[in-house]
Amino acid sequence: MTRHLEWKVGLDLVEESGRTKAEARLETGTSTLTGHGSARCNPADVDVPVIGDDLAASRAMKDLAGKLMREANREMEAVGADTVPRRTGPGYGWPEAVE
Repeated sequence: MTRHLEWKVGLDLVEESGRTKAEARLETGTSTLTGHGSARCNPADVDVPVIGDDLAASRAMKDLAGKLMREANREMEAVGADTVPRRTGPGYGWPEAVE
């Protein structure tokens, strides 16, 4: 059986007074998850807004990924399946192939 889904991810960034805040949203069609992240410029550093954007966005997406993993774990537990191990390699993506 083939299944095709389209999930939409949105990312909003707001920068004000040397602080960047990010909100990442995942819309699955049946639910929405939201992750948050922020970054601030050290007053002693040169203000490069794109660096704050990158940091805040990556932190928001990491928060979102953690929430999605916790939701998947809850769903697996609800049907009696084992959950994904908490520590497997770098913690993201497919497990490494063993040769």
